[in-house]
Amino acid sequence: MEVTADGSPVEVYLLLPPNGEAEIVHAAAPPGASILELGSGAGRVTHPLVELGHEVVAVDDSAAMLAHVRAPAVRARIGDLDLGRTFDVVLLGSRLVNTEKDADRQAMLAAARQHLGPDGRLIVEWHPPEWFDTVASGQGGLLGDVEIELSDVVRRGDLLSATVHYAARGRRWRQEFTCRRLVLDDVLTSADLAFDRWLTPDRSWFSARPRRRG
Repeated sequence: MEVTADGSPVEVYLLLPPNGEAEIVHAAAPPGASILELGSGAGRVTHPLVELGHEVVAVDDSAAMLAHVRAPAVRARIGDLDLGRTFDVVLLGSRLVNTEKDADRQAMLAAARQHLGPDGRLIVEWHPPEWFDTVASGQGGLLGDVEIELSDVVRRGDLLSATVHYAARGRRWRQEFTCRRLVLDDVLTSADLAFDRWLTPDRSWFSARPRRRG
């Protein structure tokens, strides 16, 4: 079983269907927008975005994931990315912004900011602060054919660690993760970005724009 550097089981991400992410991005993006998708994985969101008429460049550091992407793809760590061009939209999904490591988050946001056009929009999926107060072991559900359940939820200050269990087609996988509760204004200001608007009622998606000077 192939597993990425962050512990993501590639087989699971091939089984997980889209869950409305592309439609959220599409509604917030200009028609036919160029989109840089950071942390694309196997293309679960990439492919619906292409079908919705967008030019998508997918970025991931896993060759095993990118082997399944049917769009222009770049293998790179997000923080090291330099494509020499800008996009209408930069997408940072999968709650990557909640990484426990401040340096990794700063590098990701700097790369996102670098690739935004002057009127571009950064679209982010994150764990909002209130999620950290309500998440608990035993929570989960069904996404497509994949059963998902959390266990071993532990809080340490602003950090939350847990294990996510996947089950499908008679097989089981597990993935451990740690994420950090963020103060949104502080995070965006440090990356020279400004909050734009919430994209979903539960505030799990938002957009930001380059900060105007003067």
